[in-house]
Amino acid sequence: MSSDRIVAVGFLTQHDLARLGQGFTRLFPVKDDASFDDLLAKLDLVSATPVGPDQRRDHR
Repeated sequence: MSSDRIVAVGFLTQHDLARLGQGFTRLFPVKDDASFDDLLAKLDLVSATPVGPDQRRDHR
């Protein structure tokens, strides 16, 4: 089993990738279609909740 764990999944634009720079190399392009419109609309409704250092969990 690989020691590399998935820590994040995201939908990025070409602009986002440019900001991440050359170090970001593992990406999987998806076709530009309406497949994710419903999911993206729901994600747009999610509010961020700040987590303080004493509330973080270490899952090592």
